[in-house]
Amino acid sequence: MQELNRHTATVKTYTERIIQFGEGNFLRAFANWMIHEMNKKANFDAGVVAVQPIDQGLIKMLNDQDGLYTLYLNGIKNGQAISEHEIIDCIQRGINPYENYIEYLANAENPDLRFVISNTTEAGIAYNPDDTLKDTPQSSYPGKLTALLYKRFQTFGGASDKGMIVIPCELIDKNGDNLKRIILKYAANWNLGDAFVEWINEDNIFCNTLVDRIVPGYPKDKMDAITKELGYKDNLVVEGEQFHLWVIEGPASVKEEIPAEVCGLNIVFTDNMEPYRTRKVRILNGAHTTLVPVGYLYGIDKVRESLEDDVVGGFLKDTIFKEICPTLDLSKEELDQFSNDVLDRFRNPYLEHALISISLNSTSKYKTRVLPSLLEYIKRKNELPNRLLFSLASLIAFYRGYRENEAITLKDDQFVLDFFASQWATGDIPRITKATLSNTDFWGTDLTQFDGLLNRVTNHLENIITNGMKQTLSTL
Repeated sequence: MQELNRHTATVKTYTERIIQFGEGNFLRAFANWMIHEMNKKANFDAGVVAVQPIDQGLIKMLNDQDGLYTLYLNGIKNGQAISEHEIIDCIQRGINPYENYIEYLANAENPDLRFVISNTTEAGIAYNPDDTLKDTPQSSYPGKLTALLYKRFQTFGGASDKGMIVIPCELIDKNGDNLKRIILKYAANWNLGDAFVEWINEDNIFCNTLVDRIVPGYPKDKMDAITKELGYKDNLVVEGEQFHLWVIEGPASVKEEIPAEVCGLNIVFTDNMEPYRTRKVRILNGAHTTLVPVGYLYGIDKVRESLEDDVVGGFLKDTIFKEICPTLDLSKEELDQFSNDVLDRFRNPYLEHALISISLNSTSKYKTRVLPSLLEYIKRKNELPNRLLFSLASLIAFYRGYRENEAITLKDDQFVLDFFASQWATGDIPRITKATLSNTDFWGTDLTQFDGLLNRVTNHLENIITNGMKQTLSTL
């Protein structure tokens, strides 16, 4: 069977305009797919040079396939469950700077280079005091990028039109700001000069981003069937869900250089990404956390099955649209669209998310993902959000450690497990509820201070324990 490469596949070649730190599954299923779409539909003509950011990686395998790989997108699209695939051809070549640093640094001399994209894990944007300009290469990603930018600055004499648009995808807050801060720190410590610092500040754009697409990665268990379907051998097949969202915070000029809108891509350009971050945490992550104890105690094991159940699915939809969305500041149209997308993602028949696996550290997750919606609802409406409080009561019931007569494997910080074990040993539900809601170590505030909240949660918890989750939720 033939192998996938540029001799066996009919693909295009593009101008190298993007240098990308990272060659893993996420970037190939996310950013590279979007670049591929813009190349096809908007003549973006953007080729990618993929740089291996750590000593071990996939660059050799990627080069063996001439940068090509097959992407499968599986999920709900336009209301239908769809699995589709195509060859992605935007990566022109890969470089391992640990084996060929000269080739890596030579990219700085390319006058067409305009964009930097990265995904070097959450730990990738970090300062390493041992890095020096003479290293070949520097150990950290910011160190490597500083060396490349300094070489570019020298090559083009600090020309303003040779600055870069830097778009990191690492999952840390203010990723662009943090990356720029570290680069400026290297510039100072390596004595690269005031002119270089001014060029970084004035002629390079560092964007903060929010990225969202579930990427299961290489489908090892299905590769025999996939290879048979494709008719060629591909060692870099990657799977992703249909949904995608890329929020890019930066000046308006960035949008003018990236033709996302004409391609129908869900890329949002903004000067303030915080409402979008809040929306994701409150709706997507908050819905997951709200669902887990309710669905699991109801007798359901998977997220998709929860949405397919009329009672549990109805509870979750009402929670999102009636109690979470009203606490957010984006337009109703945007919130409704995002919420419906989230529900479609939960229904994805190609992904199986176990509720019990999502239950890890549920107490801290409730604090960061759900409690802000609960408190904001009280502030805005001057009334209690009944469903969010029902989920809180369900969470307390979940930490009793039993689903009917079946023991639950609880996974959380030991102090959390010890607290609930000691409380449930009393069997006194009003006492358990009060102790939990007033535990400021859990919530950062005493929740019993809100009028009626303690009684509401206590009543819900008593009904769950006495009557069971199915009957209680059905009559909520």
